[in-house]
Amino acid sequence: MKEPKQTQTPITDLAELRSYFASHNVVREYIAHSSKVHSVGWSCDGRRLASGSFDKNVVIFNLERSRLVQDSVFRGHTGSVDQLCWHASHADLLSTASGDKSVRIWDTRSHKCAASISTKGENINIAWSPNGSTIAVGNKEDLVSFIDTRTYKVVTEEQFNFEVNEISWNNESDLFYLTNGLGCVHILTYPGMQLQTVLKAHPGTCICIEHDPTGRYFATGSADALVSLWDVQELACLRVFSRLEWPVRTLSFSFDGRLLASASEDHIIDIGDTETGEKVAEVAVLAATFTVAWHPSRYLLAFACEDKEPPERKRDAGNLKLWGLPAP
Repeated sequence: MKEPKQTQTPITDLAELRSYFASHNVVREYIAHSSKVHSVGWSCDGRRLASGSFDKNVVIFNLERSRLVQDSVFRGHTGSVDQLCWHASHADLLSTASGDKSVRIWDTRSHKCAASISTKGENINIAWSPNGSTIAVGNKEDLVSFIDTRTYKVVTEEQFNFEVNEISWNNESDLFYLTNGLGCVHILTYPGMQLQTVLKAHPGTCICIEHDPTGRYFATGSADALVSLWDVQELACLRVFSRLEWPVRTLSFSFDGRLLASASEDHIIDIGDTETGEKVAEVAVLAATFTVAWHPSRYLLAFACEDKEPPERKRDAGNLKLWGLPAP
């Protein structure tokens, strides 16, 4: 039985946030895959968590009270599942990008693959526009393909002459963002693909980008170990988070836009306050963290690390973790 959607009341005071996480700091671990997890993401209603792995599978968990229960395993990709992205308003539809030169759409109601779209290269990132009409997928050759979700066909392709690391849409779905190896964020119109702005965001490679659910901010993470927080309207850098020491691989905003989780090869996940830049909490981890995702309506963080199985600790574990649970 899936629980009804729970929406947490946002906490506005920094001291109260710190106090909340002092008593909600338990991590629970779940076996999900036979090798490392590349991507985790919540459905828009927060009832399901999906994970994609090097083992070529997609696993769906249901959130029941405050624990995850495995629901189904989607098989079909013949290469590593490198990134996944749920539909922003349709809680049953999930898209996955794989190194097998395809994008797949999965329906969690029927437990089937609803569509498989062939693309030109090995896919490494994917972004579903918030209005649901388009899926963008980027490959290792810096080609971004745009898929119309009514026909499940590639409608346009854009080849970039620089290293494209991650792609994202603004909340209105009319601007398309990508981060590159030169430390820049390129902002293009969509569907026109006219270059609007190039932001020099970091001195090092700009690895990841994330938009906040409230539409106020976007954040970028870089090889220089810094996270920059930007005002969406002004395109101005509001503050920089500098508590990590390794390249920032993954970012996620909480449902209220107040908290920004960032992770790297550091043995912590940093939880920062977007309003002040101060540290709210940190999650201790034992290995590099590849993916983090805040729940869409609660202060619950899903993540996955490059853990090894004990006792020999040679095999990648492929486990998921959930942080933010109440201490017993």
